[in-house]
Amino acid sequence: MKHPLLFFAAFFLLAACDTGVESRRHALPAETRPLPAQAAAPLIPDGPAAAIQPNAEPALQWSASVVRLDQLSRQGEATVKLFGTAAGDPAMNGLYAHVAFFHSPAEGWRVFRIGDVLDYRVRSETPGRVDLEVEESVMDPATQRIGSRKRRMIVAWTPGPGGAPPVSITVTPAR
Repeated sequence: MKHPLLFFAAFFLLAACDTGVESRRHALPAETRPLPAQAAAPLIPDGPAAAIQPNAEPALQWSASVVRLDQLSRQGEATVKLFGTAAGDPAMNGLYAHVAFFHSPAEGWRVFRIGDVLDYRVRSETPGRVDLEVEESVMDPATQRIGSRKRRMIVAWTPGPGGAPPVSITVTPAR
């Protein structure tokens, strides 16, 4: 072959054009997605290692069940996040989706459950509103077969006085 560098350059450019790579990567569960390439050299130990025992605090079990977290950044001064906890039957949904509003260090978060889904995607966000697309398991009552569907919803709220967390939220089906 006359031009091996040209061959390899063409090969890598064609490989990069595989449009299905992104959709296949996001279709994998988070635990099996490939890690990003390392940007820095590995660290070298510089002192003795400290052994740490497991923390038995019960509240940490709930914290450890958080498998998804999305900070909402267009909510003005309010601190708002969406999060999902692994729970329920993994064959039928199993991701409890929530929206949470930070109240204060003393009072913590005000949390509202949005639903039990397979996954959710933030489509857009404006103050007091987030538009979601959810994927969920559904069972056909006639055949008892589990299928899936996607649907859209608007999660909306009105902040309380002085930017306090809302007293309630609304979840509205959307198209």
